[in-house]
Amino acid sequence: MDQKYSVLMSLYYKEKSEYLTKSIDSMLEQTVKPDEIIIVKDGELTQELEDILSIYHRKFSSLIKLVPLETNVGLGKALDIGLNYCSNQLVARMDTDDISLPERCEKQLKMFQENSELSIVGAMIDEFYEKPSNVVSSRVVPTSHKDIVAFIKRRSPFNHPTVMFKKDAVISSGGYGNLRRKQDLDLFSRMINKGHKAANIDESLLLFRSNEDNFKRRKSWSYCKSYIDVQYTIWRRGHCSLIDLMVVTSGQLFMFVAPMWMLKYFSSKYLRQQK
Repeated sequence: MDQKYSVLMSLYYKEKSEYLTKSIDSMLEQTVKPDEIIIVKDGELTQELEDILSIYHRKFSSLIKLVPLETNVGLGKALDIGLNYCSNQLVARMDTDDISLPERCEKQLKMFQENSELSIVGAMIDEFYEKPSNVVSSRVVPTSHKDIVAFIKRRSPFNHPTVMFKKDAVISSGGYGNLRRKQDLDLFSRMINKGHKAANIDESLLLFRSNEDNFKRRKSWSYCKSYIDVQYTIWRRGHCSLIDLMVVTSGQLFMFVAPMWMLKYFSSKYLRQQK
């Protein structure tokens, strides 16, 4: 398989060095190696993170490219900037605290080779606590384009850290834009409604680091408001119905006011598959 691809990552100062190491290593160990790894340094980093990046950059100087930003601009803007440094048409997203399985990119490349109309290919994820061996749940998303189109009216049909996409399709759809949160859902909605074809591989190809903080973040007002704001924007474009908007708004408000135990129960019962 000779199809080249870039890896796009964004790093900020709160990341842990051991997580970053495992994330980069997982991309270096892909069965089909990336042609380049673009790491955007989103603002000033800790010395420990800088040291880790320096080690990798010295060892893989022709592969790893660092893009420093003077100030923190947020994930969406950082990714848009990094995308301009990607020299390949196919770009694999990766977060700096997750772990891609070795065959992830090979299987995504195969999907693009088999169907040239595809612009986005994602996959399922396994969520783990503390150790990668401690998988607690999976986030399962629709696999066919038809089901993705229906699903995106209320929830994101992709696990963002798993997606591989065509650079030109993302840029022509406006990129990640200016939103500080849920910018991926906004981008994918614009891409799908512009007619770009999508699919998800029916297999978990990434280990997603999860913990109690994820639930706390989902219960915060800033998360609740940002999700509603994005859904409202999608509705204003005519990409979902008023009922879809009301369902999402009600759901986010419920998660905001519900006690933690209820949120965990709802998530495990309806939003995740438990292991």
